[in-house]
Amino acid sequence: MARSTDTTRAFISVPAIQLSIIMPVLNEAAVIAQTLASLKPLLERGAELIVVDGGSTDGTIEQAAAYGAYVLAAPRGRALQMNAGASHAAGSKLIFLHADTVLPHDADLLVHDALPGSAGGAICVWGRFDVSITGQSAMLKVIAAMMNWRSRLTGIATGDQAIFMTQSAFAAAGGFAVQPLMEDIDMSQRLLQMSRPACLHARVATSGRRWESRGVWRTVLLMWRLRFAYWRGVSPEQLAALYR
Repeated sequence: MARSTDTTRAFISVPAIQLSIIMPVLNEAAVIAQTLASLKPLLERGAELIVVDGGSTDGTIEQAAAYGAYVLAAPRGRALQMNAGASHAAGSKLIFLHADTVLPHDADLLVHDALPGSAGGAICVWGRFDVSITGQSAMLKVIAAMMNWRSRLTGIATGDQAIFMTQSAFAAAGGFAVQPLMEDIDMSQRLLQMSRPACLHARVATSGRRWESRGVWRTVLLMWRLRFAYWRGVSPEQLAALYR
């Protein structure tokens, strides 16, 4: 795993940043290169990148290894893969990053400033970024704005927003619930018992491919339906069948 001892910048000086970026992947060769390239400044400042593969057959893991990632194999399933990555993480702070999501170039410094800190009068142990969604449809900007607003209001974050937390908070929460859908919502609810999230205005850029491939409005309505059903107690397994 490529590391650097240089943790200084012209405009800021911080202690060594102990940050682990955990990325679950499955056949992401078409999109992962841009994400990996964007992480170069963070890796040069000492962050580590752990890519957890669920059985890719398209060259994803070869690309990740070429960028200096520590590549792990784990049983397929986003929660299982993220938990496996966290179990190998050396950092005291963790970011869980989708393969099609690009972090700000100074994401490590922003997380360093946010954790620990004050959020809602309590020690802040977790947070997320605002999100922008890339794609052709103008509605994607509206969807991103709604996601960011809803997250600030409720304290619930989604995986698209690059959730981050301290290693100790991850352990106290018991890791991600091993379920096929809504693992990010479940984790947010448990982390909320420890603190309100740091809702950073800095934006990650995530791909709009999911919305555009299924139809933007169709996907929005489906996600609202799934969230409402989850709130009513429908099992994640049933929700995953509806999502597919």
